Amino acid sequence: MANQPKSRKNVLFIVIDQLRADCVHGALADHVQLPNLRALMAESTVFKNNYSVTNPCGPSRVSLLTARYAMNHRSIRNGTPLAHDTPNLATQAAKVGYTPLLFGYTDTSQDPRAYPEGHPALTTYEHPMNGFREVCEMRLEKSHGWRADLRAKGYNIEGDDLFDIFRVNTPKGQTPRPNDPALYRAEDSDTAYLTNQFLEGMKDREGEPWFAHLTWIRPHPPFNAPAPYNDMYDPAALPLPERLPRHEEESFHPYMKPLHDYAQISSTVEGFPDLDDSDENVQTLRAVYLGLATEVDHHLGRVVTWLKDSGQYDDTLLVVTADHGELLGDRHAWGKLAPFKGAFHTPLIIRAPGEKHGEISAFTESSDITPTILDWIGADIPSSMDGRSLLPWLRQETPNWRDYAYSEFDFANPISPTPWQEKHQLSQSNSNCAILREERFTLVHFAAGMEPMLFDAEGRGELENIAEKPEFAGEMLRLTQKLLSHRMQNTDHTLSTTMITKEGPVETLRPR
Repeated sequence: MANQPKSRKNVLFIVIDQLRADCVHGALADHVQLPNLRALMAESTVFKNNYSVTNPCGPSRVSLLTARYAMNHRSIRNGTPLAHDTPNLATQAAKVGYTPLLFGYTDTSQDPRAYPEGHPALTTYEHPMNGFREVCEMRLEKSHGWRADLRAKGYNIEGDDLFDIFRVNTPKGQTPRPNDPALYRAEDSDTAYLTNQFLEGMKDREGEPWFAHLTWIRPHPPFNAPAPYNDMYDPAALPLPERLPRHEEESFHPYMKPLHDYAQISSTVEGFPDLDDSDENVQTLRAVYLGLATEVDHHLGRVVTWLKDSGQYDDTLLVVTADHGELLGDRHAWGKLAPFKGAFHTPLIIRAPGEKHGEISAFTESSDITPTILDWIGADIPSSMDGRSLLPWLRQETPNWRDYAYSEFDFANPISPTPWQEKHQLSQSNSNCAILREERFTLVHFAAGMEPMLFDAEGRGELENIAEKPEFAGEMLRLTQKLLSHRMQNTDHTLSTTMITKEGPVETLRPR
């Protein structure tokens, strides 16, 4: 029989999809209103150098919830299965008596070895991760409940293509603009609907310890916001993206031209297939993105108010982060399939009742979040998990900690070759890169076919690749060796700490 939680300890793990860290602390922070998030930060521990260990959506959430690097879980793209027996946050929490509830999505592609042929779970990359009970389905390409809600409220939602909902509602007689309002009112948006479902679904759980995972899709594209969020920010008042002056100058590395072909500005908004990347359009979509972030913040405030009004705020571990970032025009590119900071640097805010708060500048990784939650509820952290608990930091202790962050991603597709595969004749196995970020230097190492990148924060940062400069040859060697050592020390530990003996299996703790 599973152990029951020994005390009233609730867990609320919130993921805001594609929210850049610099919306919270950085270049965009002074230009976006996030009052509820900032109020929470004031009484939480804020990790300022937190990085996703992989991209895009499915892989990043696998790493979040299994605490594993992509090199170990290998669910490396949307649609690539995760081994069905992989321990995760939900399965481990269940072992100490919780029923992990899911409001939203995990984007998990299921293992075909665990299902019969033709099973519906094998037709979507948006299936819930094993161990979670899906209370409210809110998947980007499904969202049946939300669509039904819109129809019940009188909206003309026709057909099965959900993305038609994200076309702008331009006033009659006017030329459509990317920042025209959405078809639906703010009180009927996907963010509002999911929040309503969460608050309603949690009403009868106030007398028992609970565990909930709430995942808002915004500000993930399509960049389409309801009024007043669609034009609440002046595009001309926003800072420009971090980029070289001219688009063609970004072809400083073989990775870049395929990136620009893969993720164009038109891919971020519905109904504007010919949208060009003029400064006006770039800044307009950046403003809509910030509006969507403010909309999420409003609903975060509703959730925190409920926790306080129901007397549960001081009994609840509250974790807020993002699965990954968004380039948002940085390097004249969009999306997150690139090695740059905007795609990987994410906010991490943890409010642990009874623990002190403040800012932590040490490097942390998305793989550290699940071990932290498990540690807090008294659950075992399996050897398969690569991350480390952040509880010592929450208690203002200074643990022996890494001085870097590690990330990686794959950019191949086994069914339809990507622009990188086609342009550089890459295979599925060598279309990937690993990233090692230190306070000063960042190394990007590609498996094959492309030279590395090296950035110096004391120079021009990511705007200049200094990998081939002779004066940095020593740093290149040091960082490459450090990257190799990291991968060697963190290869799959699922069973490597277990020994079979005459008395049976003996499992030891993984050194961390």
